Amino acid sequence: MSEALANQQTHARADDVKTQAAAWFERRHFWGWSEKDQIEFDAWIAQSLAHRAAYVRLDAMWQRTELLSALRPVAEAPGKAMFPMMLKIAAAFIVATAIGAGAFAYLEQPRERVFSTGLGGHETVTFADGSKIELNTNTVLRARMTTAERTVWLDKGEAYFQIKHDSAHPFVVMAGDHRVTDLGTKFTVRRETGKTEVSVIQGRVTFDAPDSSTPSQVALLTAGDVATATASNVSVRRESEKVLSTGLSWRRGVLVFDKTELGEAAAEFNRYNSEKIVIADPAVASRTIDGTFRTEDVELFARIAQVALGLHVEDGADRIVIRR
Repeated sequence: MSEALANQQTHARADDVKTQAAAWFERRHFWGWSEKDQIEFDAWIAQSLAHRAAYVRLDAMWQRTELLSALRPVAEAPGKAMFPMMLKIAAAFIVATAIGAGAFAYLEQPRERVFSTGLGGHETVTFADGSKIELNTNTVLRARMTTAERTVWLDKGEAYFQIKHDSAHPFVVMAGDHRVTDLGTKFTVRRETGKTEVSVIQGRVTFDAPDSSTPSQVALLTAGDVATATASNVSVRRESEKVLSTGLSWRRGVLVFDKTELGEAAAEFNRYNSEKIVIADPAVASRTIDGTFRTEDVELFARIAQVALGLHVEDGADRIVIRR
């Protein structure tokens, strides 16, 4: 191999490391950062000294720009209100230029990040603005977070949102044909086949369908409101604080049933487990059950149905059948 070719390959590898460092830097400072991200980052850092050196160099340059921002005069003229933001933008440009053209190309491209959980999964993502999103079981969410836009798409599943309000940059959740716009609040969005449900825990949101073929109708939802949208209809009902709290029990890893029909309870368990509960009789499905269960405790649920309700339980390879 010629010396020129060897040098070219060495520079290419160095540029790759710088680009990877830029990607990690962006994720830590501007995107949501989860426990999974931390584990992956630690593994990348441990791979080589070059990885650690590239990241430390990049972070050190950013810290110097943070110091400059902190040292600006406390009292600023009204016309200089944009100075901190402009300093950040200039700093990002300087840092990206310093680490190479490849890394700069990476940082300047607007991108979406995808967050997902498997069956029974639960993950919390924290964004740079302080907003948090908790993903429930079997959920896929895409996010585009920039200085000008805060938009996420709930492709499937359920998520709990704790949003830092910014009237200049509203936080928008797209769920199919429907849009939820934060007005300073905590809320959940649950998307199932043919149905989207929004529950407001605190604050307010607007709820509309901007992409629908019918004229958009905007609903203002406040704490206690639950909106259910189908392809042809949107309905809003009021729920008590107790009911809303029960609906959030998945955040603690449990399912709470209070005079809940057996069919509905079984459907909730099936969202979290590969072993499915099958209610074989419509009359059985309408029976009610009370109790608090771990989301994965299918067998306990079946035993309660057998002992407390006197039902017949058949345990198969991948399902439990409950009948009279």
